[in-house]
Amino acid sequence: MKNRDAVFFPKILTTLKHYSIQQLGKDLAAGVIVGIVALPLAIAFAIASGVTPDRGLATAIVAGFLISSLGGSRVQIGGPTGAFVVIVYGIVQKFGVDGLIISTLIAGVLLILMGSLRLGAIIKFIPYPLTVGFTAGIAVVIFTSQVKDFFGFPMATLPSEFIDKWEAYFHALPQLDPVTVTLATSAFAILILWPKVTHRIPGSIIAIVLLTVVAYFFQLPVETIGSRFGELSSGFPQPHWPHASLSEIKQLIPSAMTIALLGAIESLLSATVADGMIESHHRSNTELIAQGIANIASPLFGGIPATGAIARTATNVKNGGRTPIAGITHALVLLLIVLLFGKWASLIPLCVLSAILMMVAYHMSEWRSFKSLLRAPRMDVAVLLTTFILTVLLDLTVAVEIGLLMAAALFVKRMTDATTVRSLTKALSDAEQQNHDDHVDPARIPKGVEVYEVEGAFFFGAAETLRNALTIVETPPKVMILRLRHVLALDATGIRAILDICRWCRRAGATLILSGVHAQPLIALEQAGSLDTIGMENVLGTFDEALNRAVNVLRAGSTSEA
Repeated sequence: MKNRDAVFFPKILTTLKHYSIQQLGKDLAAGVIVGIVALPLAIAFAIASGVTPDRGLATAIVAGFLISSLGGSRVQIGGPTGAFVVIVYGIVQKFGVDGLIISTLIAGVLLILMGSLRLGAIIKFIPYPLTVGFTAGIAVVIFTSQVKDFFGFPMATLPSEFIDKWEAYFHALPQLDPVTVTLATSAFAILILWPKVTHRIPGSIIAIVLLTVVAYFFQLPVETIGSRFGELSSGFPQPHWPHASLSEIKQLIPSAMTIALLGAIESLLSATVADGMIESHHRSNTELIAQGIANIASPLFGGIPATGAIARTATNVKNGGRTPIAGITHALVLLLIVLLFGKWASLIPLCVLSAILMMVAYHMSEWRSFKSLLRAPRMDVAVLLTTFILTVLLDLTVAVEIGLLMAAALFVKRMTDATTVRSLTKALSDAEQQNHDDHVDPARIPKGVEVYEVEGAFFFGAAETLRNALTIVETPPKVMILRLRHVLALDATGIRAILDICRWCRRAGATLILSGVHAQPLIALEQAGSLDTIGMENVLGTFDEALNRAVNVLRAGSTSEA
């Protein structure tokens, strides 16, 4: 087996084989820019998640380094993202920081298992309405959580529920701080207008540097990182092992599963987007394993959950990054900034960070995709709206679980609707014959033989379709031919349905013959021991062979009666 087909084969081992000084320069430059971009986002996502800013920075450094070093993408940038804000905030409020650390550790183990079991390709097929629904819901929750700091409302605590938050904001409107609002609005203006000047330097950095200087020199009475959290440490955090009881760990498993699923979806989505930008292909299973390792290491150093960040990955690509060296550089740049300038971060006004997060939420919402999906089939719209509403009003974990169940039910329904069972014994009309080029001439079918054809996946959702079709047979035939040439998949319930038909035929003194059985259904029948019940002589490759077998059965029956 080639290395590229291995479950775990980091992309860095491939890219360094043909590395050049020119590419090194581009990777270093891209890494520096992405590191600067990641700084305010790491701080902002940590604060929005209900933890201290240094935890966001630790995540960006530790997880960012490991995801780039061990990942399956050339250009993936890892770190804290908006996708985790809602779930992390809920865990911290309910179980504390130790609960968050344990949840993230379990999620890391789950991600490694996903990659080891080669589930990378499957996770990429999570239904689109589901991902848009919970992503838009997360964006709304993030936006809502930042209103307090944007307007400078003097509220010690915020209600936990979405509607209660907005009620509290409405009542606090007379107490908004004009200075804070002016500074936050200025940040918004910079974020909107600066890209028209240049894309080389991110607007978020300009907004933070410029407005922090203004707030400091003019001694503006606005809340800062330092006034709320104290001065940031200039050292690297020491490893910390959490403490929790077995009962608490059991309660954290659903949250850990949500973190793992979100991390897998976000990282593979980001890697796929990056593939399109650089015309490359990532190794999905390697990427999942790297994400798992990063999410085990990050919380031990005080970090929060991490995954691939689409915006930072795109920034990396646009600035010339083409190998994991750029992502490694971004992590090292962040480390240097923390060690050399960490204390200055305490001067950043929280209202500026709130403006940045509101802009992130706007871009994250994918409102255009959300709007277009409202014109999709009704069941897709139901999945979209249910996931969105539950994420906003209830809980992200519940939203993802129910959304997945609804999406699975929708898939089963569509597969069942696509599976048909039709009788080929009756004469087909000219219109039907035009739609079935390989139709069966009824004249070829001997008297006493009924032929049914199944088209589609023969699984638990479609098995009942066959049973219902056969219940309308008033007089049992001497031979029933079940044509399976269009059945490519057969599950345990489908096997049970075939065995039920076989027993029904035997009670009626008839013989069941299977025709055109493909490899997967044949193997499934053999492994289940069903071929002994049906009889190997009654499982045939072509329809002509099945007809010949039917004729022989009819002759044998006539002889025995005589």
